[in-house]
Amino acid sequence: MPKFRNEDEEREFWAERDSTEYLDWKKAERVALSNLKPSTKTISASLPESLLETLKLITNKRDVPYQPLLKIFLAERVREEMRSH
Repeated sequence: MPKFRNEDEEREFWAERDSTEYLDWKKAERVALSNLKPSTKTISASLPESLLETLKLITNKRDVPYQPLLKIFLAERVREEMRSH
């Protein structure tokens, strides 16, 4: 099994190969990764001020920070788009 410098390198490796060449899945055991958090990447996005202010109004009503709510809204929309295509 090769050693990877980072997740991107590993992701590229597995995208081009069949895992059965490296692993015997018949011997695999199921494990729970309850503390696993998805990798994140910081981005910069320019939003119209009115959209940001509206988002902040919604978050104030829900008593949550606007960035986590923005992630939720974005994830919901992406899932919706993926289902429709």
